[in-house]
Amino acid sequence: MGGSELSLAVGIVDNIFMQALDMGASDIHLQPEREQLKIRHRQDGVLVDAGALPPEQAANVIARIKLAAGMRIDEQRETQDGRIDMEYNNRRLSARASCVPSLNGEKIVMRLLDPNAMKVDLSKLGMSDDLLKKWRRAIAVPYGLILVTGPTGSGKTSTLYASLQTFDSSKRNIMTVEDPVEYEFETSVAQVQVSERLTFPRVMRTFLRQDPDVMMVGEMRDPESLAIGIQAALTGHLVLSTLHTNNAVETIGRMFDMGAEPYLAGGVVVAILAQRLVRLNCQKCIQPYQPLPEELKTLGISAEEVGKAKFMKGAGCAECRGTGLKGRVGVFELLMANQDVKHAISEGKGFRDLSEVARAQGFRTMLEDGKFKVMNGWTTPDEVLRAVFTQAIA
Repeated sequence: MGGSELSLAVGIVDNIFMQALDMGASDIHLQPEREQLKIRHRQDGVLVDAGALPPEQAANVIARIKLAAGMRIDEQRETQDGRIDMEYNNRRLSARASCVPSLNGEKIVMRLLDPNAMKVDLSKLGMSDDLLKKWRRAIAVPYGLILVTGPTGSGKTSTLYASLQTFDSSKRNIMTVEDPVEYEFETSVAQVQVSERLTFPRVMRTFLRQDPDVMMVGEMRDPESLAIGIQAALTGHLVLSTLHTNNAVETIGRMFDMGAEPYLAGGVVVAILAQRLVRLNCQKCIQPYQPLPEELKTLGISAEEVGKAKFMKGAGCAECRGTGLKGRVGVFELLMANQDVKHAISEGKGFRDLSEVARAQGFRTMLEDGKFKVMNGWTTPDEVLRAVFTQAIA
């Protein structure tokens, strides 16, 4: 790469990053196609086009990014991972880069990591007052197992980080094992990055010899991790982790599938929070809106409730790039393990029986939480139905 070519590539890469950061994007996708290198940003969970580069510039831009991320430029047949540290507008940022060879060249995806995004206040996640009070009560217990569930990109890590922020790290030994470590705590939290040698189970076993008060496990992927987490919760530690399940009640069945003994699961589970993210109405162009009858029916909004509701929708403006939506908030459901729930889990009850027990304690589904947010003008029926589609067709 010559001097002028290098300078041009550096400038293009800088512009790609600045445009993504100004938009508030979470990821940058560089997709090689036959005639161009397509640039896309993931903004509020949705991919949007952000331009394209001609083939003669694409190769140099890819090489520049690989160089900055500490990857091998001469390796184009293997997958590679790297990290780019940067400063922008007096903010220290980083990007986790992944490179994979594809049919038309190397595809690069970069996850933008902003330390300020980690400092989310628990009250700003979108939990209702009663749910937030229950969640604060759950994470205040001295020991037990607390799970946050949902698909990739549903905000589980943000919820766990926001919860850890409420702990007094000066008086408690807090340890996390993550893959990857996306954000760094400022003080008194030991964070461990998973690798081929340092697996989740291996690190978790070591944690138990480190006198922990609180353990955060990025994800319980296998029966061994779950077994160690349950054992840690039984022996006086507070364990927070994530699982991939559709809803809170299904998580119990998933634990059984992973080999958890019902009587042990019933003894350690404190709370299970399931969540999704929905886009918020843009506050610059928000206006009254009347949902379609089909949308009202799917959300379960009765004729009586329609009269009390305040339906709103963004018309579309420059601020939201014509989408009418800007920013995201969570929709949640929280299963608190009271004595009745613990008893049902210990007896190995199925989904239907557990759901009935949960309902008796005031359990509210994500669909119902989304309905509340639609009726109060936070978001649109379409957004809620897209996020919790499996519940909407149940």
